[in-house]
Amino acid sequence: MELTEKINLIINSSHSNPFDVLGPHNVTVNDKEAITIRTFQPNAKDVTVIDLRKNETKPINETIKKEISKKAAKESTTDKKTPENEYPMVMTRKEGFFEAVFKDTTTAFPYKLKINKNDGTEEIFYDPYCFNPVLTEFDLHLMGEGTHYKKYEKLGAHVTTINNIDGVHFAIWAPNAMRVSVKGDFNNWDSRTHMMRILGNSGIWELFVPGLKHGTIYKFEVRAKYKDYTVEKSDPYGFFSELRPKSASVVYDINKYAWQDEKWMNARKEKDWLSSPLSMYEVHLGSWKRIPEEGNRFMTYREMASDLLPYIKDLGYTHIQLMPVSEHPLDESWGYQVLGYFACTSRFGTPDDFMYFVDRCHQEGIGIIMDWVPAHFPKDGHGLAHFDGTALYEHEDPRRGEHRDWGTLIFNYGRKEVANFLISNALFWLDKYHLDGLRVDAVASMLYLDYSKKPGDWIPNQYGGNENLEAVAFLKWFNEVVHSYHPGVLTIAEESTSWAMVSRPTYIGGLGFSMKWNMGWMHDILNYFSKDPIYRKFHHNNLTFALLYAFTENFVNVFSHDEVVYGKCSMINKMPGDNWQKFANLRLLYAYMYAQPGKKLMFMGGEFAQYSEWVSTQSLDWHLTQYEPHQKLQRWVKELNRLYCSEPALYEVDFSYEGFEWIDFTDYSSGTIAFIRKAKDHMNYILCVFNFTPTPRQNYRIGVPYEGFYQEILNSDSEVYWGSNVGNWGGFHSDSIWWQGRPHSLNLNLPPLGAVFFKLANNQQLSE
Repeated sequence: MELTEKINLIINSSHSNPFDVLGPHNVTVNDKEAITIRTFQPNAKDVTVIDLRKNETKPINETIKKEISKKAAKESTTDKKTPENEYPMVMTRKEGFFEAVFKDTTTAFPYKLKINKNDGTEEIFYDPYCFNPVLTEFDLHLMGEGTHYKKYEKLGAHVTTINNIDGVHFAIWAPNAMRVSVKGDFNNWDSRTHMMRILGNSGIWELFVPGLKHGTIYKFEVRAKYKDYTVEKSDPYGFFSELRPKSASVVYDINKYAWQDEKWMNARKEKDWLSSPLSMYEVHLGSWKRIPEEGNRFMTYREMASDLLPYIKDLGYTHIQLMPVSEHPLDESWGYQVLGYFACTSRFGTPDDFMYFVDRCHQEGIGIIMDWVPAHFPKDGHGLAHFDGTALYEHEDPRRGEHRDWGTLIFNYGRKEVANFLISNALFWLDKYHLDGLRVDAVASMLYLDYSKKPGDWIPNQYGGNENLEAVAFLKWFNEVVHSYHPGVLTIAEESTSWAMVSRPTYIGGLGFSMKWNMGWMHDILNYFSKDPIYRKFHHNNLTFALLYAFTENFVNVFSHDEVVYGKCSMINKMPGDNWQKFANLRLLYAYMYAQPGKKLMFMGGEFAQYSEWVSTQSLDWHLTQYEPHQKLQRWVKELNRLYCSEPALYEVDFSYEGFEWIDFTDYSSGTIAFIRKAKDHMNYILCVFNFTPTPRQNYRIGVPYEGFYQEILNSDSEVYWGSNVGNWGGFHSDSIWWQGRPHSLNLNLPPLGAVFFKLANNQQLSE
């Protein structure tokens, strides 16, 4: 291609490698080797090369000599002198294409460009087109095969120094683009001045822009090869974004925060969470608590560290589970329609602020799990959708690439670059923000091709089935990489179907998750508790059915945000009866959850019985905590967490039948259930007895395996929790009466709508 044609492409913003034309180049002039410098500055009146060498090299062509003479003559009238190392460039094209040729040198030399703009301003900067590529062939090789797990360290915007010159390196994947430019305030959002180069056949575009700093606002303009599609895109790898409704990315130095959680991080590597207490408090940061005195504004990440953290610690939770904090355009999506996968949302502060929040939690012994959303992404024009004029991150066919019910797009998991993007993103949150786990949202929608789709609106897999084999392979790959890089970190699946072995290792055919939400348990239990006690005997199986499959997965028993929105009622208003019965039922429900095998999760507001459904645009109803029943429910939750974390019988053997033993589950007419939870030491056990009716049960006999004094260690009906104070006077010694298949038994008082826990005092051994 002739130089003129190349220059035309530059002027028309359609050259895929502007370095082929712009910047310094070797040329031959009058049979002599020389260096030419070219630049395209469409808003410039004139451009000058500032030679930064000690020994200046004069320009050789006559045109430039004339320009120098004219400028010198003009400046002589104002007593100004042209510096000896400044050389005016010739405007060879009226559109703003400038060139200068230098003799007596065959190698590029350091220089700056001085631009006198049409608006009268002046700008001096290093030429972006005099720098060599930053990404290596090895980087491109790993990206091409989809195994560059630290991809976020290479793509996106990174503050860096090259040849002792500070600036920002930009890189983006857009294989079907004709041209990609980076634009922002620094170039008046003009896509013509900072066109990027494509690196071979990699589909990666890059440019180092000297002089840019942390805080620079930018976007990429992508011009596709097809249909003259041109669009502005936020950076898929951007670390920070403008506050919505603005959508530009912000250059952010993600590595400057000084972490103070080394003790936590070192201990986490050796932690076995499967046999440890895990009690999670699910939080939506935008509505946990707001500041009504200041226009109902959000609390910041740092304010959360001062307010939310001590609250969680006082209640005794081991972890906070955050609903998505990745950048998202719409508040009402709760964070589940992610656009900035590598950016914590600017609603609550900066990346450093969020790091501070996580750091402070770790210093106080609280873990952080975040919702991660690899199942879908929104169609917003500045996001991933149709990124380079093609379905790059999604499928082209809407039968594979769209969730019609949600109005979102589905990732193409079979494309290795897309899978690499998501896995790199997962590692990013664990690497850079020290998160302790990822709860993966909507896994069921990933596993099934026909999820929420009508017949004819989906395409079967190669074997004719409805399983999304590419998504299955991706999830296994994700779990293998995460657990390999970060031992001690949890991956938790929100998976609502009977897909087998979700939380089993990949080497035996599982998906590799650490744990799985027990959605079936949640629905059965809430269905049971919503019934008037007079009808509960007809639904007794709802209490016990989950134990048929309880040990097929590593389950988390959850009462999540999904259960307190869209007309489903708050937790307290799901309970039948008058106000006293509602609170008694709720205490009973929470006791049953903590006694059941499986880890625990509760959504915010449930701990103090918020009456109204959750509304994401306002604070929880904290004023309720001044009233006795709400205060005492908080105390009950605190006591449950205290007992749970202190008694190995309640957490050590959650995922095997060895940790659970039924005493009696057949007395549906009385509405009672009794079972034992066991630690790894089976002599360390807790007897859990429940009365799901408002009728007190006096002299109710329960079989126990061993003789001794059984201390009542918890009673949901205690007056300190706003109960009626029916109890067992601290406990009873067992009777040598064979009952329910056990050699000993207890004669108990079961409180109305109450739960009582007993522990064999002094861990007394089996009597002969």
